[in-house]
Amino acid sequence: MRRLNGTNVTNLRRLPPTGFQSAPNGKTERVAGAGSDAFEKLVALLDYPMFVVTTHSDGVAAGCLVGFASQTSINPPRFLVGLSTKNHTFRVASGATHLGVHVFGTEHLELVALFGSETGDSVNKFERCSWHPGPAQTPILDDAAAWFAGRILERFSLGDHVGHLLEPEGGSPPQELEHWVSFGDVRHLEPGHEA
Repeated sequence: MRRLNGTNVTNLRRLPPTGFQSAPNGKTERVAGAGSDAFEKLVALLDYPMFVVTTHSDGVAAGCLVGFASQTSINPPRFLVGLSTKNHTFRVASGATHLGVHVFGTEHLELVALFGSETGDSVNKFERCSWHPGPAQTPILDDAAAWFAGRILERFSLGDHVGHLLEPEGGSPPQELEHWVSFGDVRHLEPGHEA
């Protein structure tokens, strides 16, 4: 009989960590979906900013609405954009060197909806809006409240999205504090492609 601090530990067994259970064979196994319910409920409450991301390669311009994006480093400055592997913009970006990242005030929801609910597989979005070539000829949307273009340093899988790590190279900061388009503003949109 083993003792630990005066306690008989022969019949004690360790409890499995959160998200796992003890199987009949005595092994620990992951519980399907464990933790994802809490995660999904939390994320459903968030009202994170939405970005319109643009790019070009081989003479094709593309752009889409993106919610999976964030600054990832202060020094050196870095920004991460996740593009769905089902998306037309993802396919164009796979041959691109740069991405344009735009934020919009809520007065431009119609333009944001164009990039969020239409697919470049069937619609040329750039014929329906005003834009100009920016750094590395990246399409820059003229109605954006602020934007930057970044060189793609790395690409890596994030599951059903591919992360594009950007090094900012140029842009236009906001002129004033605005109410930026957020997830709550576009939650109702039917996406051009499912994520």
